[in-house]
Amino acid sequence: MFDIGWSEMLIIGVVALVVIGPKELPGALKTFAYWTKQARKLAREFQSGVDEMIRQAELDEAKQAVEEARRKIARDVEESVDPTGEVKQALTDIKETNAPTQTIAAPAKPATNGGIPSDAAGDRPAGEGTPASSPVAASAGPEKSA
Repeated sequence: MFDIGWSEMLIIGVVALVVIGPKELPGALKTFAYWTKQARKLAREFQSGVDEMIRQAELDEAKQAVEEARRKIARDVEESVDPTGEVKQALTDIKETNAPTQTIAAPAKPATNGGIPSDAAGDRPAGEGTPASSPVAASAGPEKSA
């Protein structure tokens, strides 16, 4: 990055030893290493932010290209299936004529006789007049044994 060789590093070390002194040099090197680490961290964050923006721009371009291709395919299919547009117009006319007349029927309510459900015949409440072999009649009361 700065293209500093070993001879330049040796000169910088000797000057630092003379200027800072041997007693303060380890603390100064720690501080220098800390700030160097912070600068590299900031540079990495900046680079990753730039990379993310580039990736997002590429995704947006790819998305636009795919959307344009989808529109072109849809247009080509429509032109090959209905080149004159008659089918599309007929479907639009049918849709417009049927749309206002459509109604939704309400669900049918079950038939009741004063809150008592009716049987299938509808003329007597459920449980009355059932055959003796049915489970309802058998549980209705005690059976007489002969």
